[in-house]
Amino acid sequence: MPVSVVMPAKNAAAFIGEAIESALTQGSDVSELIVVDDGSTDQTRSIVQAFEGRGVRLLDNRGSGVSAARNTGARAASSDWLMFLDADDRLRPGAMAALVDSAKAAQDAVAVYGDYDRIDGQGRPIGRRRLLRHRAKPSGRVLERLAAGNFIVNGGVMIVRSRSFAEIGGFDETLRYCEDWHCWCRLAALGEFRFVPAQLLDYRQHGDNTMSAAARSPQDFLPAAERVFCDRSILARLPAGSVQSLRDAAELHLMTYAATQAVHFRRYRQALSYLLMVAQRSLLAVPRATMNLGLAYVGI
Repeated sequence: MPVSVVMPAKNAAAFIGEAIESALTQGSDVSELIVVDDGSTDQTRSIVQAFEGRGVRLLDNRGSGVSAARNTGARAASSDWLMFLDADDRLRPGAMAALVDSAKAAQDAVAVYGDYDRIDGQGRPIGRRRLLRHRAKPSGRVLERLAAGNFIVNGGVMIVRSRSFAEIGGFDETLRYCEDWHCWCRLAALGEFRFVPAQLLDYRQHGDNTMSAAARSPQDFLPAAERVFCDRSILARLPAGSVQSLRDAAELHLMTYAATQAVHFRRYRQALSYLLMVAQRSLLAVPRATMNLGLAYVGI
């Protein structure tokens, strides 16, 4: 059951060669790599074209956005499973094999996912996430947990069943941020997820990162919460009476995430302002948010 890897790319010349190599070295578990160029003005296209003899296809998205690029790649894919790997990240050796083996063992799963470590712009490990290496994440019916906050974080740690992705209509192209969280929630409304307890991806964090550039504010992320909690396919699968509490938890999660990103970029005044936003919503959430900021400060 080989996997089609879809890689959206825009001005990714600094990293995309490494990302492509990391996918191609996964062996026969990867059937094809589809790079969708989203209007690059640097050397991205020429770098990708150098790989075209090795099973890499290059498609055009004409600057329509990352969600549209992913959807374009998914429509062109020929495998039963998909992975959405960003052009600045890299898969670890054996990552795809671990996901595929788990998918074979859980034949009814709509998605299989693992964990990640962080690297900087030069590819060097950063932080101390290794201390969380044996942390368990949920398997099975995960929608309720996922609606309260995106614990998957990055599509490069996950494979999704192609027919399930098509059934939900792909990524919402109107969302600028957290579109992946909304997509994962729609998938989780369809069926089960399976967790692989291993670090499968090097998640690159740098100043040009979509989610971390300029330490995005909570206002950037909150439209995704609105979308999740107005989506009928998601609401129909949530426990009766749970929607408001889950939405509150999700919005607090997004505020805390913005605060931790500000800490990573040493923008402590911003982080404090976001923590005050958490306090205005819920004093009970402040201790946990403060703990997360402390963990971010020490690199976890």
